Amino acid sequence: MASESGTVIVVEDDPHIADLIELYLRRDGHRVIQASSGEAALEAAGRERPRLVILDIGLPGQLDGFEVCRRLRAASDVPVLMVTARDDEIDRVLGLELGADDYVTKPFSPRELAARVKAILRRTDGPPPVRPTVLAVGTVEIDAGRREVRVDGRAVSLATREFDLLQFLAENVGLVLSRQQLLDGVWGPDWYGDERTVDVHVRQLRKKLGEALPLTTVWGVGYRLE
Repeated sequence: MASESGTVIVVEDDPHIADLIELYLRRDGHRVIQASSGEAALEAAGRERPRLVILDIGLPGQLDGFEVCRRLRAASDVPVLMVTARDDEIDRVLGLELGADDYVTKPFSPRELAARVKAILRRTDGPPPVRPTVLAVGTVEIDAGRREVRVDGRAVSLATREFDLLQFLAENVGLVLSRQQLLDGVWGPDWYGDERTVDVHVRQLRKKLGEALPLTTVWGVGYRLE
């Protein structure tokens, strides 16, 4: 059973926390590889081709979690669940900007972390829904098949969750969507987290796409793509 659900790399320098995470992941059928530094994490990721990486931000040595996430994302699309010791929005925003799929804040419930792992893998491994190949909103083109976004024909790089959010908004163009509706549609109904996560990703979309993105904030409700 230990390898039925694939390999997860746990990057955590506290052996007690790493062992606890491993215990719960093994119960769910995962093979677990522990790494206590950024260098060891990158080496293991290149060797093992994991299904998911759980990555602590505060690592010893030259490479912190942010730099490890940046290098992982440059080399692959492996899902990354970041762990931060502080409930600091700056940490969360930076992690999401670097392409992390989700985050948890210490101290966390191992059961909650395991549930988030399941949710991420279910979203990334599930069969893709039937959707139009290319959606166009103004001068923004969303190519679902290639998972590419173009503005006036110029490719714009988006993180995985940013792309999913933009695509969901485009599929519901003209509708006002609450933050909870966006969380359910993009992150999944079993996702645990703060509704502010939506705002973080919206800010990133506006930053990257600029005035080409006709996205309106409906105060007290949510967002609408015109």
